[in-house]
Amino acid sequence: MTHIVWDWNGTLFHDIDAIVAATNEIFQPYGIGPYDIEGFREVYTRPIWVAYERMLGRPLRDGEWEQLDVGFHDHYHRLMEACSLAEGALSSLRAWDEAGRTQSLLSMWMHDRLLGKVGEFGISGHFRRVDGLRTATGGAKAEHMVEHLRALDLDPAKVVVIGDSVDDAHAAQHVGARAILYAGGMTRRSDLEGVGVPVVDSLSDALGLV
Repeated sequence: MTHIVWDWNGTLFHDIDAIVAATNEIFQPYGIGPYDIEGFREVYTRPIWVAYERMLGRPLRDGEWEQLDVGFHDHYHRLMEACSLAEGALSSLRAWDEAGRTQSLLSMWMHDRLLGKVGEFGISGHFRRVDGLRTATGGAKAEHMVEHLRALDLDPAKVVVIGDSVDDAHAAQHVGARAILYAGGMTRRSDLEGVGVPVVDSLSDALGLV
């Protein structure tokens, strides 16, 4: 493998505390929660509206998804300011560079916010390309992975995707790349293991597998 495509939220950016806290904020008026990290992982799934229906125990009403989504992001964008890079993120980025190999970043977070946060951490120089969502309707990550690798002119057979969700593995499989999943994000480990790709507990372990 000569190139890593990193995921951001829940992988390089350790924001699980902000995600759980923002979720607790929007469900407090319903008398639901508060969740701790493990409790949140038990109900979390993609798409997120399905997880919300699990929490509520009923289908979402007309307009309810939009209201919850806006509320979540309002709280998340405030709370994430206290979050930092995941343990081992910076050393892994540096080690891969020092090995003379390349890396990039593909996220389903809004592109402008992603660029700003990556810049704040001073890690932009590690990536050949940084892609986030440029439209409000993102679609599946697999579609974005196709465009990301095409823009980089990379052979998928030489690429490994490192992320924290089932979506990351599916995106890798869609393009013919390998995947390694990190259990430090939103998805419970048993769900990650069900995909059939390696699952690790640290980013340094992921780099060791590559």
